[in-house]
Amino acid sequence: MDKFKLRIVTPERVFYEGEADMVEMNTTEGQIGCYPGHIPLTVIIRPGILSIHEGDEVKTAALHEGFAEILPDSVNILAETVEWPDEIDEERARAALERAKKRLESKTDDLEMSRAETALQRAITRINALK
Repeated sequence: MDKFKLRIVTPERVFYEGEADMVEMNTTEGQIGCYPGHIPLTVIIRPGILSIHEGDEVKTAALHEGFAEILPDSVNILAETVEWPDEIDEERARAALERAKKRLESKTDDLEMSRAETALQRAITRINALK
């Protein structure tokens, strides 16, 4: 087995469906790379760069929170949001980064701090996806 089925779904669309040699993503336990034959695993996704390896080609996207079911012959990702680099508005992402930084500096209640940290991670992920 040299490839596996990869399916990435958001509430709005089927973002990606095809075969891959490897997929990489951030999880709550750190970054993970999945090859065909991976042991069965379920992970919680953290914002970060998603890398889809198809032969010599690597496709990247900004992947935001969700879950992944990893099986030996398939990986299914249920994500809140996933964006290809050409779908990201860089100016808007940079403005969101600045807003999140300001909210974090204000040190409000725990819930607001948690939301600001998530917004900061999302903005950084979007900006990194553009590189």
